[in-house]
Amino acid sequence: MILEALVTTLSGNGALNIAPMGPEVDGLDPDRFVLKPFRTSQTFRNLVETRQGVLHVTDDVLLLARAAVGSVDDAPTRPAEVVEGRILLSASRWYEFRVIEIDDSSDRTRMEATTVARGRGVDLFGLNRAQHAVVEAAIAATRLGLLPLEQVLERYREWAVLVEKTGGPRERAAFAILEGFVTDRGSERRSTSS
Repeated sequence: MILEALVTTLSGNGALNIAPMGPEVDGLDPDRFVLKPFRTSQTFRNLVETRQGVLHVTDDVLLLARAAVGSVDDAPTRPAEVVEGRILLSASRWYEFRVIEIDDSSDRTRMEATTVARGRGVDLFGLNRAQHAVVEAAIAATRLGLLPLEQVLERYREWAVLVEKTGGPRERAAFAILEGFVTDRGSERRSTSS
């Protein structure tokens, strides 16, 4: 199954990168999982260089939205226990990992990782419909170059209704960030095609 999560990695010089990622996991407490970062991503570069990071399970959709469309340098973290990495304080669970195999023969790489330490943090309250909509909107925002713009905009109109009906301030703020990003990119695409 695919788990929507956040991955933290460090560059060789210690710069933190936070990225949403949907690893393939087998079960609820994985010992191994597969990450699939794009070759153009900072996550890919960091994992090739250091081969370690931390996978986080969280319901913090505002952090997820911010990480999906830009860099986040103000998220509260603490040092990981086994790997050279950072643990997000908003995570309900985390898995420190080492990459044991990399297949980068296509644009979407496959990195097999093994869990070397795990922990629990804040209780996971669960995801409401607005949070699910934000997760889907974040995924679509990261794939604007792969999806037809009108299809993405139509889905955003549907998700906006869910966020307005069932979301709180954090979900609305997260969706606004994503919606602004998609609107800006859509305007750029339209102007370059004119």
